[in-house]
Amino acid sequence: MRMSKMLICTLREVPAEAEIASHQLMLRAGMMRKMASGIYNFMPFGLRALKKIEDIVREEMNKAGSQEFLASALLPAELWQESGRWEVFGPEMFKLKDRNSREFCLGPTHEEVFTDIARNEIKSYRQLPLNLYQIQTKYRDERRPRFGVMRSREFIMKDAYSFDKDKEGLDLSYNKMYEAYKNIFVRCGLDTKCVEADSGAMGGSGSAEFMVQSEVGEDDVVFCTSCDYAANMEKAPSTPEIPLNEELKNLEKIETPNVRTIGELVTFFNTDAKKFAKTLIYRADDKIVAVMVRGDREVNETKVINALGGAVEFEMADAETVFKATNAQVGFAGPIGLKADILLVDDEVANMFNFIVGANDTGYHINNVNYGREFKGKVGDFRNVVKGDKCPCCGEELTIARGIEVGHIFKLGTKYSTSMGASFIDENGESKPLIMGCYGIGINRTMAAIIEQNHDDNGIIWPLSVAPYHVIIVPVMIKNEEQMKVAEGLYNKLTSLGIEVIIDDRDERAGVKFKDADLMGIPMRITVGKKISESQVEFKLRASKEVEVISIDEIVHRVQQEFNK
Repeated sequence: MRMSKMLICTLREVPAEAEIASHQLMLRAGMMRKMASGIYNFMPFGLRALKKIEDIVREEMNKAGSQEFLASALLPAELWQESGRWEVFGPEMFKLKDRNSREFCLGPTHEEVFTDIARNEIKSYRQLPLNLYQIQTKYRDERRPRFGVMRSREFIMKDAYSFDKDKEGLDLSYNKMYEAYKNIFVRCGLDTKCVEADSGAMGGSGSAEFMVQSEVGEDDVVFCTSCDYAANMEKAPSTPEIPLNEELKNLEKIETPNVRTIGELVTFFNTDAKKFAKTLIYRADDKIVAVMVRGDREVNETKVINALGGAVEFEMADAETVFKATNAQVGFAGPIGLKADILLVDDEVANMFNFIVGANDTGYHINNVNYGREFKGKVGDFRNVVKGDKCPCCGEELTIARGIEVGHIFKLGTKYSTSMGASFIDENGESKPLIMGCYGIGINRTMAAIIEQNHDDNGIIWPLSVAPYHVIIVPVMIKNEEQMKVAEGLYNKLTSLGIEVIIDDRDERAGVKFKDADLMGIPMRITVGKKISESQVEFKLRASKEVEVISIDEIVHRVQQEFNK
């Protein structure tokens, strides 16, 4: 391909809207262009990289025994109503009606569709196990699209679904997908970590995420400093800190005028944040829910939503709702006399002695409160893990890092097959629900994650496996017939060997060409300049600062060496 005939969209300046490296570089390198908030058009260079990732995914899925097909992106409401998710999925779902007022959505995910196919086509255990996948565009009306394609409203996903006759079969299917995912990300040049995860709206008994450690990741990932344990913050269990036993003391109501926050209370009482239990008020659908955690802890809202059975709408209560529940202003909520529909008590609070809570009376707190004596509620783990907490596997300290989710695998079980009547006849002639698994990879997000892990100040550094082109040939002076003859000869030779090459035959200064080559991240650059008088060209790897001077006769072999590493 000749760059003089290509749509080159590189930018010298960093777009103001772009906050992270992958977003900046995908725009600057001309990989994509924004059309609306969270919606992007992929330009020729970007599409080539995207297709390379898709090809790797497709090859590994096929190798694992999965079959590709393509479902519609326009889905009827009836399927989602059968599964019970038409309302549960929430405002992220794009809903619409046709001219006959029949309801549809733009598919945010495809569990219902695959289950519908399975119930219509799978009749006997002899057809199992079965694994189907597709690579297709999904649509989610994100409240806050950000970071380019990291969180967008339209994105390409590979989603696969396995169907088995029993849990043992599901385990085998799940493990096959786990190995396929590891292979996919290694081939894409990504360093990933598989972590325990929350199943969220997808449901099911277990799930794991493939995370790319990155400071710009939107997820907190909990790692053990001693063993292989890792989990998403939403899922990570927090080992409670058990305090020393104390003799129970009498309640004491204390006036605390204008003292609301934990920081202010610590100063006022001249004690530690661990002596307080804060009560936070939420609205969950039509219910008022109160959650208690220790004063130095933060509520894990995912754990709370799971404990509630999956609320559709969940948010912090406004001042009016807080007053309704506590008869006090914000900052003075407590469990004694609380008018909430549900009270969730973190297990750390349930084990505390003589702690301080809000009095449900503006300007007052109560000291020496104890769970079981003054109040009761549903006890569980409702807090975030913090650095230094103990690992649930080995007991050593945990640490926390940011991560980007690029893949997610779920053990769905019978969540969808039961609600939608997807069954098969087993060996004994009995009807049994299909056991399902679900496996997703964000193609766009994987592309962005590759850039996050592979870039420098000059631009993208594509791994060879997913680079839009493998080699760029740069003739320094296109008006020099000898340089162009050598450049064209190398271009034809490399192309004939199946190597993807572009030749920068634009009438631009060499410095401009070098900057564009670095920005676009082409793995190998061959510069044809004055040294051809000595039958030599310059060879440079994008990931290296070194420039090699190589004879024209040896340059093709040098390029081939990179493919053999």
